[in-house]
Parts: sequence; C-alpha cells; structure tokens
Amino acid sequence: MEWQPTACVLCACNCGIEVKLDGRRFERVRGDKAHPSSQGYTCEKALRLDHYQNGADRLTHPLRRRADGTFERVDWDTAIREVAAAFAGTRDAHGGETIFYYGGGGQGNHLGGSYAGSFMRALGARYRSNALAQEKTGQFWVGDRMLGNVATGDFEHCEVALFVGKNPWQSHGIPRARPTLREIARDPGRCLIVIDPRRTETAELADIHLRPKPGADAWLLAALTATLVQEDLLPHEWLAAHTTGLDEVRDVLAAVPVARYAEIAGVDEDLVRRTARRIAAADSVAVHEDLGVQMTLHSTVNSYLDTLLWALTGNFGRPGTNNPPILFAPLVTFSHWGPRAERFSPVAGARIISGLVPCNVIADEILTDHPRRYRAMLVETANPAHSLAGSGRMREALEALDLLVVVDVAMTETARLADYILPAPSQFEKWEATFFNVETPANYFHLRRPVLDPPPGSDLLPEPEIHARLCEAVGAVPDLTPLRKALAEGRPAFASAFLAALADPALAKVAPVALYRTLGPTLPGGAAAAAGLWALAHKVALAQPAAVRRAGIEGEGLELGDNLFDAVLASPSGLVFTMDEPEDGLTRVGTPDGRIHLALPDLLAEVAALGDGPPADPDYPFVLSAGERRAFTANTIFRDPAWRRRDPAGSLRICPADAAALGLAEGSPARVTTRQGTVEAPVEITDTLLPGHISLPNGLGLTYPDADGALTPTGVSPNDLTTASDRDPYAGTPWHKHVPARVEAVLAT
Repeated sequence: MEWQPTACVLCACNCGIEVKLDGRRFERVRGDKAHPSSQGYTCEKALRLDHYQNGADRLTHPLRRRADGTFERVDWDTAIREVAAAFAGTRDAHGGETIFYYGGGGQGNHLGGSYAGSFMRALGARYRSNALAQEKTGQFWVGDRMLGNVATGDFEHCEVALFVGKNPWQSHGIPRARPTLREIARDPGRCLIVIDPRRTETAELADIHLRPKPGADAWLLAALTATLVQEDLLPHEWLAAHTTGLDEVRDVLAAVPVARYAEIAGVDEDLVRRTARRIAAADSVAVHEDLGVQMTLHSTVNSYLDTLLWALTGNFGRPGTNNPPILFAPLVTFSHWGPRAERFSPVAGARIISGLVPCNVIADEILTDHPRRYRAMLVETANPAHSLAGSGRMREALEALDLLVVVDVAMTETARLADYILPAPSQFEKWEATFFNVETPANYFHLRRPVLDPPPGSDLLPEPEIHARLCEAVGAVPDLTPLRKALAEGRPAFASAFLAALADPALAKVAPVALYRTLGPTLPGGAAAAAGLWALAHKVALAQPAAVRRAGIEGEGLELGDNLFDAVLASPSGLVFTMDEPEDGLTRVGTPDGRIHLALPDLLAEVAALGDGPPADPDYPFVLSAGERRAFTANTIFRDPAWRRRDPAGSLRICPADAAALGLAEGSPARVTTRQGTVEAPVEITDTLLPGHISLPNGLGLTYPDADGALTPTGVSPNDLTTASDRDPYAGTPWHKHVPARVEAVLAT
C-alpha cells in the first residue's frame, strides 16, 4: 500500500502523519512532510495509533438497552426512530431546555460534531458542555473581558518563550513542540522560561525555571507582575495607545509585597525579579498557559495574571508575541461585549462561558427535583463517566437520566450506561477535521480523508448522517427542493439561495444538515461530511479577505469563499488558509473601543486579597496532581493498555525524601487517600517533584477486555480521587492539580 496522509488525533496539534496499511493494521506511521504546520514532525505517541484504530471494544452496530441491563442489536431505522421519539417526548413533556448535550467530537474529531447543533436546536435544547469546560473556560472568560478575543503565542518567532503550568515536551500544544523547544534553548539570543513545580522535560531545557509550591502559582504570578509595576518596567507609550485601566491595575500591583509572595511561593525573590526584567527587556515574548495553572487553586486569577504579564509588557499584536488567531470555525464564542447578557446554568446557577456549562456542576444539574433539571442527554465522542471529577457521582447522575444516548466508536464507560448506543466510524474511516487551528501568523486547516473502510460486517454511520436522520425523524428539516434546484445552476446561484433561505428560522436551525443534504452529495470522493465547511470558508473569506488572499487563495466576494473551500477539499495534507501581516493582530481586539481592558475589578480584588498562602490540611498533607501527562499517556482515545511501552500500571511519583519518610521503595505499593476515595499504585521515586507533591498519570483507569473478554481495569482512574465541589469560583474548572491527599505504604500480608 502507498503512504496515505491523515493526522494524529492525540492532542490539539493534530500533527500531519502518513500511514501505511497491512490489511486493516497500521503497519507504519511517520510524519507528513507536506503538512504545513507539523512539517514531518510527530512524537512517539502517534506511532501507536493502531491501538486506537483496532481496539477490541470497537462498536459495530446500533445497540438498545434491554430491561435487564444488557444490550441488543437493532437496525438504524429502529434506532433513529426510537431515539428521535424519546428526545421529542422529553421536549414535549418538560421543555427542550431539559435536554443536555455533552461532547462535540472529541480530540481531533470535530467535523461530525459540528452537525450536532442542528438536532439540538431542533429540540429547543439550550445547554451543552465538553472537555474545554474542564480546562480553558477561565482563560476564555478573561480573554473575552480583556480583549473580546483570545490570544495565542507565536513561539516560532519569539525572543522569550514563557510556559506556565505547561510541559510541551509531553503535552505538546504548540507546532513541532520538541524541535521548537530545542531551537529556543540552543539560541543564545533567546530565552526559555518555565513556571512549574515539577522539573519537567521542558524545564530541563529552560534558561529560567521557577518552581512554585503546588497551589502557590497565583502568589508567584502576582509577584512577577508586581515587579513590572514597582520597578517601572512598562512600555508607557504602547500602553497609552492600546490599553485602558492601567491606573487601577498599577494601584493593586504596587501594593503587592513581592518578597513575601515569593517566599510563599517558595521561589527566590532575586530570581523572580530577574525573570520579570528579562520579560520586560525582550523584543518579543510568547506565553502559553495550560492545565498546571488552569486546574488548580485560583485558576481564573492565574489566567488573568498570565495575560497581564504579556499585556503590561506590550507583547501583543506583533510577530513573536501573542495574537488572536483567525479561526476556521468558532471554537470560542464571546459574549461580554455583545448584546447577550451573561448566562447561568438552570439549577446550580453556574456561569456559562463560551456557551459551556461547567463540567463540575453537571451532576448537580441532574441529581435534583428541580423542574428545570437535565432529564435527557446526548453524549458524543466523550466519556464523562470516566473523565469528570467525582466520577462515582457522575455515573449516578447518568443513571438517573430519563434518557442517555451515546454516539461513539468504542464501548466506553459512559456507553455502558446508555439507553441507546449509536456507533460511528473511527477517525481514520471517515472524512474528519480539527477546529484547533490557533496559529499565527500563518494558520492552517486540514480536512482529512478516510484511509480505510469501516470494519467488515459492521453497520456504522458517520455523525453527520446520524444527526441528519435524527433531524428528519423529528420533522425539523424543511423542503430542500429549492436549494437543490439552485445548486444545479452552480455554486453562485446556490450561495444566493442558501443565504435567502437562512431567513427562514426553521432552516436556519438546521443549516449544517441542509448543506449536508444538498451540497454534500455533490462533493468529490464522498466528502459529504465536509459540506458544512463551505459556509465556514465563506465566513472566513468575508471577514478576512486580505489574509486569505495572502495565503494564495484568489478571488473576490463569494468567489473567494468558494475557492477557499475548493482548496480545502483539494489539500489532503492541509493548507495555510490565512496569513497575517505584522500587527494584524491589533485589529482583532474585540472590545468596543479596540483597546485591551487591563482592569478586571473582581479579579484584581482577588489578587489584593491572596493572603498568606494555600490552605493546609494536616489530615491530607500532600498535594496530588491527578492526571500528569507522561511519555506513554494521552487522552483516553487510547483504551488498549498494550499501547504503553513504559509504566503500564501508572505509577505514583513521589520525591526521595518523602518516600524515605514513608518507608516506600521503588516499585513498592502505596495507598493514596483523598476526601473522595482511596487507591493503590506502584511507587516511582523521582527528584523531579518537590517535597509534599505527588502525581498520578492521566489516561488510565479504563476497563478493557482481556484475552478472555473480561473487562479489566488498568491503573488508577484519577477521577476516583477528585471531587466536583473543588472548583474555581468563577469558571467552575476543577482543581485536579491540587487534590489534598495522604500517602501510606501498603504492608505485605
């Protein structure tokens, strides 16, 4: 077989890869040199993708739960009819707002999820969530309020790269992560700064490594930003031209006791001040924050202080700094400066950010007698029974629903609780794409083609077809004959007819499905699932025509959008679809006055009131990071434990001093207890952790069929140790990186 281009689906980078098949097996995997972002790079995890593609728990037919809890196979007509009727019955009896949607495609699996909104809108559903609400919504909320957008770092061109709670060596998150880190580290004119309590692989390369005590990030970040103010390291002319609220921020930061906060964080004051000076002196600084500070104490305050680090130093809107990307699809939605007021969840009253209900309140929204509680749930390519905090209570909530329908590839922990399971092809058996396109100045998009057919004898439908059939089953799709007739006259006539048809609210609700049913069948190579991208291509071309043309796409008006769409279809390794010029990012500040709003009064008040350090509990003297990314851990798209070449059981990492005090030896079993539960794991002693800090890896605790077909768990499920009540007060994100715990040796019996 020839090498076939596709992409890795294990992190947000979605690096381009090529695969060579041996029957249905991935015989070989390598980086795709034609991919515009990864350029032939891939890490070791992508080489193991056959374990995803050929998992033993693949779903092959629609399933319906019997009264005794077992499943029976049903045909698609029956499944669609009954699922549609059940959701419609919930809508008619209790209102569409009691129907909840979770997911949206999973990692790198976004194209199919983009059609789910049609069915939800047809039902009158209002509430949804996904994994972003466990991680990024605090950052989104800060970005929305400060600049009406989000900004991402340009690490290819920066002088200083700052990673906060981020280990790109393992978690990636930036293009060509390992080569990029090496290039920065080897260049004497550049500087790599890492803020992380662990001595990670990235920290090993760093010029400056600040190691705050676990949970003390906010004190360290406050000390850094306060140093900028107190030593007057600010670019006053730039701030006057592009920001507002400086005086309020300066008043608070001027009062921060830098020496005291550095002491609380456990970082030398001189190192804090030297770091602030290096950031202030650089021509360009790119910042990337991640889960280490987004899933710990003060997580939204951390995101605010991270943003102030680059905003107060003018590192915005230029090459090598932080720029709002041009997105191909609306991954993030903004409402702070728009006409819509802030929204809150119906039962818990939790803030909804970027349209997402915080994951940590979902169980509270179900396990209640409140009349507006969620009663029915559609879960698509997601596994909340395993992945959300306090998984025992989350499973209880899922079992309490009147209706649970799961769309997925494998028999997950959530699927086992479902009333109906609707199976989809794997990401390598269908047309697919990712909407994690956040690069600047060049941004790319990759529409992936299937590299093999679904398993022989299986009966699977891609997600767009599932959602189209569900919409049709509830009578939500109007007559599409006029659109088909217009399309027969050509794309220009179709565009005019489609825009006119959007004036009909009934069609507007199901617009992606309407495109799928009209434009979809005309697309080459069976690319019907890509039909929704046609509208997105036109939106990008309309909003950013100059950037699209700089990427090599020609045309004016509607022709430019059509040409961009055709270029996407014709680029099996992906293409650059926009190209910025220097300082274009400044034009994408979304506030009414076009300025960055530095002062957020509620978060400034939190900074002013940080106090004397993170709380301590003598009953739980350790801080557990529940879900560390390691060399052979990834998201739970990898269900087969055989993919791991190292540490198959998922060891508990602990520092030598703590291990000695507890009588723990390398490989010996240890018991970890939190307020939520108790688990046992083998010990790995490492000096990469500070005293009092322990970690367990992500991606474990799944149950998978053994050689005899029995479901067998491997390693510790981190969310057996976390609780949904430990969450950020603003965004509701969980504190997975700061779980109070105690550790004991397990005595031999």
